[in-house]
Amino acid sequence: MQSGFIKRFILFYYNGFRNMPRYGIKLWIIILIKLFVIFVVVKFLFFNDTLKTKYKNDKERSEHVLENLTNIK
Repeated sequence: MQSGFIKRFILFYYNGFRNMPRYGIKLWIIILIKLFVIFVVVKFLFFNDTLKTKYKNDKERSEHVLENLTNIK
């Protein structure tokens, strides 16, 4: 029962992508490039690892985060 569902699921998408027109393939390529930029490039540009470079262990990192979250200015 389960393997039949998985096989039908895979064949459904395989046949859909195989019979897709050229503009559909180009749109999927654009979508995949955008996802790559969002998840890979943006991560390296904006989410640097400052906590690991400034603090030696997890205890110091957690104290810093807790202090900054609870510090009311």
